[in-house]
Amino acid sequence: MIMAVLLKLMSAAALAIALTACGSASKDQPAPDALSKNAVAAPKPVAPADPRPIIAAFGDSISAGFGLDGGQTYPDDLQRLLDAAGFKYHVVNMGVSGDTTSDGVERLPSVLALKPAIVILEFGGNDGLRGQPVAGAKQNLAHMIEALRSAGAKVVLAGMTLPRNYGPDYIKSFDLMYIDLARQYSVARIPFILEGVGGVASLTQADGIHPTAEGAQIVARTAMKYLQPLMKR
Repeated sequence: MIMAVLLKLMSAAALAIALTACGSASKDQPAPDALSKNAVAAPKPVAPADPRPIIAAFGDSISAGFGLDGGQTYPDDLQRLLDAAGFKYHVVNMGVSGDTTSDGVERLPSVLALKPAIVILEFGGNDGLRGQPVAGAKQNLAHMIEALRSAGAKVVLAGMTLPRNYGPDYIKSFDLMYIDLARQYSVARIPFILEGVGGVASLTQADGIHPTAEGAQIVARTAMKYLQPLMKR
């Protein structure tokens, strides 16, 4: 008799525990709608890489678009010009503000990794403004030209000049650096990347150097002029 009572009590206790557990689980677990909201979303398909040949705008703040909003840099404007003209190329902005030719040499592997068809090589301005030896800048530019050409890229060398207060001898050697390199390596040369912009107050920012958004459009048109003979439609 005692054994039968104990069995009944144990069965009742087990049932109570089971019911308590079920009630607890229903409170703690989110409703089915909440589960669906918290579920991990299926990964979105990865967009295919742009198949167009790459034009790398490899340089300093002129390429990077110092002081400009997104979409206002000369490489952005150049892309729009290419698209409008029917050229199937993809412009990649590889500009970093403040870079010297030495910095360009250090970043060269990242540009080579793109396997660009054309590179607009725009360095030297910061070397000149800092009064660094022209021979060193020239050597760095030569190294980049050689590496890019060895990788199969066509190079457009973007020339720069300096304010007149840097002295005629230094300015002359600086300007000749681009001319000599273009001749030595038979690469296209933009005589002055800021042609029509440099020295024009309405087209440059307050520093008197970097283009405004309107100035960047002119820089893009200048670059386009020298790129066209190198491109295929």
